Amino acid sequence: MNINKLHTFLTLAECLNFTETADKLYCSQPAVSMQIQSLEDDLGTPLFDRIGKKLFLTSHGKLFKPYAEQMVNLLQQAKEHLKQSESLSTGTLSFGSSNFVGVYLLPAVLSSFNKRYPGIHINMNITSSQQLIYMLETNKLEFLVLSDHIKVDETLFHSSTFYRDELVLIAPSSHPAAGKKDCSVLDFSNETLLLKPQKSATRSFLDTMFSQFGVTFNRFMEISNLEAIKQAVIHGLGISVVSKFAVQHEIASGLLIEIPLRDAAFRRGIQYVHYKNKHLSPAATQFIHMLDNVDAHLISAKTP
Repeated sequence: MNINKLHTFLTLAECLNFTETADKLYCSQPAVSMQIQSLEDDLGTPLFDRIGKKLFLTSHGKLFKPYAEQMVNLLQQAKEHLKQSESLSTGTLSFGSSNFVGVYLLPAVLSSFNKRYPGIHINMNITSSQQLIYMLETNKLEFLVLSDHIKVDETLFHSSTFYRDELVLIAPSSHPAAGKKDCSVLDFSNETLLLKPQKSATRSFLDTMFSQFGVTFNRFMEISNLEAIKQAVIHGLGISVVSKFAVQHEIASGLLIEIPLRDAAFRRGIQYVHYKNKHLSPAATQFIHMLDNVDAHLISAKTP
């Protein structure tokens, strides 16, 4: 199948306008129409509905779109693989990550990777787990790095947990629990708990853990951003449970305290995920090797 037809289809599916599509592809509007008509003839079905002056994807068009994305992106990955086959002096490392992992955990590994392979362009896409899975399924990304609490289709994807992330209960430095060494999670049930929104993977994980520990918080506040949660705790709006890795500097500087719990522990795995039997690019292979040895990179990043 002609790859140019697929490019034209995907651009038109995004713009839903022939003139705008022609401008983006630097061609004429009749050329766009001819390529779409030819693709529809190849597939034996219309891909777009033309209702008045508006354009819409048909049900078959919506069904075909992720396959078109897979084919276009897979060809691009193949070109990258060939480019990197003899050396890692050039090319692109393209992967996706959840927010905590991309913001706090991976920069130290990326720094090590960049020092070793300075010619490789790094493209890390940080977005929601749902969007990440879609981008992986359509071959837009080679692999993902995210919490193992996010389940993937094990018949399609290989996953490997390479890091255990510890989450801790944090409070402002002025909290009455400051200095205590033996606390119960139940002692804080009347506090205001600051959490990510319900659709967040971290929120789902914590809700499950709180249920297991038999604790129910009477008051809570939803904040979608981890940095905002940390600042809210610092300013006394409540307490929270976050990755210890993400608050190590605030704890060291005395802005926050970690409250020790004798009856609750919050640990989640961090995994990388890619298609089974996928031919990973040399850059992706080397980066995943670094993930498998992630502790060494994190330790070296903390060393002055």
